[in-house]
Amino acid sequence: MLIHMVKAIVGANWGDEGKGKITDMFATESDIVIRFQGGANAGHTIINDYGRFALHTLPSGVFNDNTVNIIGNGVAFDVEKFLKEINSVVEGGVPVPKILVSDRAQIVMPYHVLFDVYEEERLGKAAFGSTKSGIAPFYADKYAKIGFQICELYDDDYLKEKIHRVVEVKNLQLDHVYHKPLISEDELFDTLVKYREAIRPYVADTNAYLRKAVSEGKKILLEGQLGTLKDTDSGIYPMVTSSSTLAGYGAVGAAGIPPYEIKEIVAVTKAYSSAVGAGEFVSEILDEDEAQELRVHGGDKGEFGATTGRPRRVGWFDAVASRYGVQTQGATEVVLTALDCLSYLEEIKICVGYEIDGIVTRDFPVTPLLKKAKPVFKTLKGWHCNICGIKNYSELPIEAREYVEFIEKELEVPISMVSNGPKRDEIIKK
Repeated sequence: MLIHMVKAIVGANWGDEGKGKITDMFATESDIVIRFQGGANAGHTIINDYGRFALHTLPSGVFNDNTVNIIGNGVAFDVEKFLKEINSVVEGGVPVPKILVSDRAQIVMPYHVLFDVYEEERLGKAAFGSTKSGIAPFYADKYAKIGFQICELYDDDYLKEKIHRVVEVKNLQLDHVYHKPLISEDELFDTLVKYREAIRPYVADTNAYLRKAVSEGKKILLEGQLGTLKDTDSGIYPMVTSSSTLAGYGAVGAAGIPPYEIKEIVAVTKAYSSAVGAGEFVSEILDEDEAQELRVHGGDKGEFGATTGRPRRVGWFDAVASRYGVQTQGATEVVLTALDCLSYLEEIKICVGYEIDGIVTRDFPVTPLLKKAKPVFKTLKGWHCNICGIKNYSELPIEAREYVEFIEKELEVPISMVSNGPKRDEIIKK
């Protein structure tokens, strides 16, 4: 009897947890790595023997010769960014990766990006803090059934008819809502023809491919984007992304993998908190000098977005939000990243509760209550020394171990590994 092995790597928080490094590490022992949701609106920063890379569309298995990398049907597929990213990776010295793109994946259209920009402009101060990558308009069209699947690009008559039907609606919005230039049907058709020829070598029936891979007992890694708190349903709605960030969605966004085959769910959380964009963030450090100090100590290049380059909001570890994130993901284990970034501190705070209307809770609330929440902190002693290079958990300073174990107790899920540096091998198995 074959032992099937499908593992998911997902974020427990707002994204930016350091999933890229962990996925890159697990990818070295995986036959297949799959992106199953989201688009190029977030990035995974990876540092390995080839150098430093910020991936936005490509799965993190592209650095391994023997790994097949799949962009699943649940992804918002930006063709131009995909092609640019392949070129960038290869120019960085990486061998040409093995990539398959689902023929059922849908395309981020050029007008999706424009609509994203126009809507944020229209909203003004009420804007969502979008990366303006076209993700919300893309998913809106997908579920309104006016999106374009890759397989639809290869029939000219079908494609022209659909372009006419869709552009008719889009031009009404452009004219009467945004007062912007209209879309040319002919130009859009020419663009999509260019797209289909450029991606033709990668397009495949990944559903059938994955069914076969599962039956053969291949090691499969599902790579999530962002984290629990950005999930459309379970996150801090409406300041969320437009797809499901949960491990369970892997069985949808990587069709061909039954849900019962996802045996391991690794939730990644950072030793402190960070977030890009708007939305409630209870443990946020509001003192700008204090926040900037943590920001510049954070990670390889500091706390600045891999996609946008903009400064991330930072805060203390939020045990309330992280426990909710880990449990909502159904995590079987947790990886704690960026422990080394806190080494400059004499004391470290952890948010252990929320005070809402005078009552303290350990449960993560819905957004209207979250807006009222004030953090309840516990202060632990810092270790105040460099811990990079340590390979054995027992060799960490006692204060660092106490910090990890306090978090583990709060999360109620085992911490299996602790990251103490940005490189692939800077990891401690606990």
